[in-house]
Amino acid sequence: MAEPLLSVRDLVKTFAGRRGRTGRPGAPVRAVDGVSFDLGAGETLGLVGESGCGKSTTGRMIVRLLDPTSGTVTFDGTEIGGLSQARLRPHRRHLQMVFQDPYSSLNPRQTVARIISEPLLVQGAGAEEARQRAGELMELVGLIPEHLDRYPHEFSGGQAQRIGIARSLATSPKLVIADEPVSALDVSVQAQVVNLMEQLQQELGLAYVFIAHDLSVVKRVCDRVAVMYLGRIVEIGDKAQVYGNPAHPYTRALLSAVPLPDPAAERARERIVLLGDPPSPADPPAGCGFHPRCPKAQQRCRTERPLLEVVGTGGRQAACHFPEVQGVS
Repeated sequence: MAEPLLSVRDLVKTFAGRRGRTGRPGAPVRAVDGVSFDLGAGETLGLVGESGCGKSTTGRMIVRLLDPTSGTVTFDGTEIGGLSQARLRPHRRHLQMVFQDPYSSLNPRQTVARIISEPLLVQGAGAEEARQRAGELMELVGLIPEHLDRYPHEFSGGQAQRIGIARSLATSPKLVIADEPVSALDVSVQAQVVNLMEQLQQELGLAYVFIAHDLSVVKRVCDRVAVMYLGRIVEIGDKAQVYGNPAHPYTRALLSAVPLPDPAAERARERIVLLGDPPSPADPPAGCGFHPRCPKAQQRCRTERPLLEVVGTGGRQAACHFPEVQGVS
């Protein structure tokens, strides 16, 4: 079996609590709490969950925009989580990120040529070589190379996100972390950008970690899906398993909210409504973090934290004392 391109083990990120009026620091916030997964070359893993569950923080730690509090990130055989910035630089060309809001992630004072070519310049490429590559990338993502000297505000939202994608491809990466790459776009434009990302993956052999809250988009683009809640992965497995027979009650609740194309099926199905809001990561509940909102919670759930374990067949894992999988009680 081939070694994974990316291997994340027991990743933790704790932020200092905000200081109150007395000046005393608040309780620390454990935004990511022991996340582990593997990703193969050319594969797409969807990372989904409600806002604040830690999925974006996980993505930022993988590319080292944030340093992990603990845990390891092994990329292409090298543990990069603890590398200095100087030693990390050679690996950055193969590990890039696309951000949610294209306008806030593009420097409004720089031309598109400069924005796209900047990663190459950082890696030591010459100005002429970098500009030529920027033109090639503009064409690759469906934009006009002659517009290289324009500024971000001269492009639509979908075009600006294509520029962000082009920038991420400048150094020919092996892995791209896509953090909500279409959530800020109109629905029709979302489909175009998703089509582009799928096309680029096929042409360039890219691997993606696709962070999103839209489960219909994730179902389309991902090979496997990891569901996060309160900083932890509660279910991870093949897309067909997770969508067809979810094991964790939280996954079932999320999927019950995804609209169905058949109106009759939409009216007939049962919606699972979760009561209350997710607990604060600064004050997580004992036992299973989901138990205050879980319709199946029992006494064991309130006192014992479930481990992420294989349930059923096919290697799918769930962190639940009472997973709802055929053949598992």
